[in-house]
Amino acid sequence: MKKTPESAAAGSGGNSKTHNTLVYIRQHWQLYVIFMLPAFLLTIIFRYIPMGGIAIAFTEYNPIRGIFGSEWVGFEHFHRFLSSPDFMRYLVNTLKLSVFGLLWGFPAPILLAFLLNRILSAKTKQKIQLVLYMPNFISVIVLCGIVRILLAPTGMINMMLGTSFNFMTMPSAFRTIYIASGIWQGAGWASIIYTAALSNASKELKEAAVIDGANIIQQIQAVEWPAIKDTVLIQFIMSVGNIMSVGFEKAYALQTDLNLNASEIISTYVYKKGLLDGDYGFSTAVGLFNTVINVILLVTMNSLVKKMNDGKGI
Repeated sequence: MKKTPESAAAGSGGNSKTHNTLVYIRQHWQLYVIFMLPAFLLTIIFRYIPMGGIAIAFTEYNPIRGIFGSEWVGFEHFHRFLSSPDFMRYLVNTLKLSVFGLLWGFPAPILLAFLLNRILSAKTKQKIQLVLYMPNFISVIVLCGIVRILLAPTGMINMMLGTSFNFMTMPSAFRTIYIASGIWQGAGWASIIYTAALSNASKELKEAAVIDGANIIQQIQAVEWPAIKDTVLIQFIMSVGNIMSVGFEKAYALQTDLNLNASEIISTYVYKKGLLDGDYGFSTAVGLFNTVINVILLVTMNSLVKKMNDGKGI
C-alpha cells in the first residue's frame, strides 16, 4: 500500500524534527551538562552512595572501625528480630496503623475533590481550599501537641463530652487518634492532585448528563470518575508500596508508657534500638526488613492492578 503525499510529508516532518532536536543537543551539550550535572551529582551522593550503608545490617557495626572493620555476622540480626517475642506485636501494630490508615485516609481526598468540584463560586472554592490546605503546613510535633491538649483529661473533647478520660493512655484509642489526625492534616493537601485531574473532565458531557436527568452519583460515575481513574490507581499503588512506612515522628510523639502496646511500631523500635541503644547493626537490619516488605508489596500490587486494569499500572 502506497503512502499518500500527506502521510509521507507528516512522516518526514516527524523524522526531521527528531533529527533537528538531536543536532541541537549535540551542538549545545555543554548547556545540558551545566544544568543536569548538579541534579545528577546530588542524586548519586544522597540517594545511591548511602545505599552502601545496607552492609551495616550484616555486621556488628562499630562506628570507630567503620563498616569494613566491623565483625561480619551475616543474617544474625535478621534472625534475632524475626525470633523476638515482640516481633509479631511490632509487625501487627505497623500493619494496623498503615492498613486502616489507607482504608480510611485514601478515599478522603478523593471525596473532598468531588465535593470541591461541585462548588460553582470560584471565590468560595478558594476560601474553602485555603482552610483545607492549612493543616498540612503544621509541623507534626506541633500537631501532636495540639492533639495531646485536646484529648487531655481537662481538654476540649472531655469538656464537650462531660468526661475526664485520658485518651492518650488508652491503647484502644491510639489508632483512632493517629489515623483521624492524619486525615485532618493531610486530606485537604492530598486532594490537590485529584482536583487538578477533575479539571480535565468534559464539561459538555457533564451538562449532557444533567440534561438527561442524571443525579450527582451518576454524574460522578459517568463523567468525573473516568477523568481521575488513572491518577487514583497510581496513587493507590504508591500508597500500598509505602504501607510499612508509617511515620516515625508522629507515632513517637503520641506514644506514652501506657499506650505502648498499640503505639510501638517498627519505625519507633528502629529509632530506640539504633539511636538510643546504639545497636546500629540490628536497627539497620530491621529497617532493611521493613524496606524489603515495602518493595514486595509495591511490585505485587502493581502486578494485580495491571491485570485488573487492562495492563495499566506504574
